[in-house]
Amino acid sequence: MSFRRDTLTKPIFSWARGVLPAMSDTEREALEAGDVWWDADLFTGNPDWSKLLKVPQATLTEEERAFLNGPVDELCAMLDEWKIFWEWRDLPPDVWHFVKREKFFGMIIPKEFGGLGFSPYAHSEVVRKISTRSIAAAVTVMVPNSLGPGELLMHFGTKEQQQRWLPRLADGRDIPCFGLTSPEAGSDAASMVDTGIICKDTFEGQEVLGLKLNWHKRYITLGPVATLLGLAFKAYDPDHLVGDQEELGISVALIPTNLPGVEIGKRHLPSMQVFQNGPNWGRDVFIPLDYVIGGQARLGQGWKMLMTALAAGRGISLPSLSAAGAAYAARTTGAYARIREQFGISISKFEGVEEPLARIVATAYQLDAARRLTCAALNTGIHPAVISGIMKLHATERMRTAVDDAMDIHGGKAVIDGPQNYLGNLHRAVPVGITVEGANILTRNLIVFGQGAIRAHPYLLDEMNALADADRERGLTAFDKVFWKHVGHSFETLLRAFGRSWSFGVFALAPDAGDARPFYRQLSRYSAAFALCADMALLTLGGALKRKEMLSARFGDILSELYLLSAALKRWQDEGRQKEDFAALEWCMATGFRTIENRLAEILANLPNRFVAGILKFVVQPFGARVLGPSDRVVHQCASLVLEPSAARDRLTPDLAYVDDDGGFARLERAFNLIAGTDAIARRMRAAHLSDWKDAVAKGVITQAEGEQLAAAREAVTKVIEVDDFAPEALSPIYKKTGDVHQFFQELGEQRAAS
Repeated sequence: MSFRRDTLTKPIFSWARGVLPAMSDTEREALEAGDVWWDADLFTGNPDWSKLLKVPQATLTEEERAFLNGPVDELCAMLDEWKIFWEWRDLPPDVWHFVKREKFFGMIIPKEFGGLGFSPYAHSEVVRKISTRSIAAAVTVMVPNSLGPGELLMHFGTKEQQQRWLPRLADGRDIPCFGLTSPEAGSDAASMVDTGIICKDTFEGQEVLGLKLNWHKRYITLGPVATLLGLAFKAYDPDHLVGDQEELGISVALIPTNLPGVEIGKRHLPSMQVFQNGPNWGRDVFIPLDYVIGGQARLGQGWKMLMTALAAGRGISLPSLSAAGAAYAARTTGAYARIREQFGISISKFEGVEEPLARIVATAYQLDAARRLTCAALNTGIHPAVISGIMKLHATERMRTAVDDAMDIHGGKAVIDGPQNYLGNLHRAVPVGITVEGANILTRNLIVFGQGAIRAHPYLLDEMNALADADRERGLTAFDKVFWKHVGHSFETLLRAFGRSWSFGVFALAPDAGDARPFYRQLSRYSAAFALCADMALLTLGGALKRKEMLSARFGDILSELYLLSAALKRWQDEGRQKEDFAALEWCMATGFRTIENRLAEILANLPNRFVAGILKFVVQPFGARVLGPSDRVVHQCASLVLEPSAARDRLTPDLAYVDDDGGFARLERAFNLIAGTDAIARRMRAAHLSDWKDAVAKGVITQAEGEQLAAAREAVTKVIEVDDFAPEALSPIYKKTGDVHQFFQELGEQRAAS
């Protein structure tokens, strides 16, 4: 007998059991999937920075680097995004053949099954480079290596399934897709109506026990060309052929698309992106039970399997594409701003341009930092579920902002479509990333904090498991142990948050990190404030916090900022504390701190329990939200990072696809380098009040060679500034008859007059 347990804990236990919201099987499986990692440290309110800094950097092996510089570069040279969109509406046959032959679809499949056996970081680097050349090609390559049959087989398949299917997926004999989303259930996958009924039927001439499937899926990438469909459905056993339960839950099976009853639909066109995507149906499709991934033993475990696989996929594919998009926007926009003149000066000198350009630069720095840190965790076998949600949400959202800024600075150059427009298709593709693999609205409002508060909190999941224990006495004992640890932790967090907030974090522990040391202190301060406010919100709202989506979203924003800012600090440390890059780090920190301060203020202003909100405000934000964001000096220095050829510019935008052709990006790079090399020449001419280089040569201001160099640079700039135009009949078939738009309208007018 325990006095504390039976006298103090027991009434709290009884009360908590009464208010604990019911948790569905899918919610519990989602919580149990994946791992916690640095997010758990942030949730303690006192992160151990030495642990973060000791995380090994994600690196490539020689074989992976050779693939990136060999087959990946070859593939990029084969791609022409304008022709893929405008002429072919697909990848051309030689590209499909190449990606199969070089095993792009088998990057994550182990070598023992014929794959490349690459690390998550290598997978990320490949997707990143390809996406800066062609979104359609990047999506085509990323999907078989992300959530789908290959990854699920590797983690959950039987040995027989792995030996049968993985070699075929690795060498491209089978093209995979995964069917999860249905018209009735988009983000709410648990509401799917796709079914599989356990029954006996004939398969390949023999009567076997299996599943009769009926489904309708849509938005399925690679669906129109897939030969092997991974299918999520709800399994039922009405005749109790495999057990006592009738409803078995969400399950996952492999469906060869040539089976009777499988119908592949026509293609979708997502945001004018022409990667293969479309619907499919199954009508009374029968499969044996050994087509269920993991076999009969895995029936009903599909949701947990999917969430585990998704934890890796969401942390790699879309963050890689997004980080690439931001880096590409930084490199192209910096170059264009540098060479483009208005009112006689480079537009990069305008502060109105500097501000969005700095935002693009810092976003590129931060997203790639977070991508690398997340890949470092994945490389060690960790599958960080909450962090993957953070990455998918914020990488795609921040890419959207970066690309919008790039479009604004480019103006008409990026608006007019054609072969020379190197930004337009990326801009069109942004909504795809925002929407897929969990819509961002849902992820922000329900998942990041909703899942993180339970998984990453040091005690909450153990408390919930104790409260849900069917054995009340055992549950009470377990709850007693963890609850009082939670109380002690909360008291420590209260004191820590109070001290750090009132002292502005000056005395918070921080590693010896040079100029970045104050940033660590502030993050320690905000981590304590976040942990305390989260605990108080959970205490006062309980299960109702689940329905307070705006509050949950604000908490999620703070947790996300803490992770993303940690990643930026880690990058700066790993890269040797490069002084030239410090402005990008400063911008990230100032902007992130402003977001955290504002979200804390919003939480305190809207927390329903006003008494607790008042106490929290006194403890964690006694002087209000005081951070204003980056200074003008930081903005100027940050924008300058991409305005001249430099090691800093190359560090910010490494390994982008570059093909030395006459395309828009290659033209821009040439013009940028030529203009940068003629600065001194141009300055001498301006000082002499001369604009014509021939006059400058005649007057001895510059040499003939310098004049020709300047002329070449100006000619290169002219080619960049040019935009595409088309003959009317090339754009519309209605003009093809006459070949002359003026004649067409003249004839049309005559017809109208005659009628």
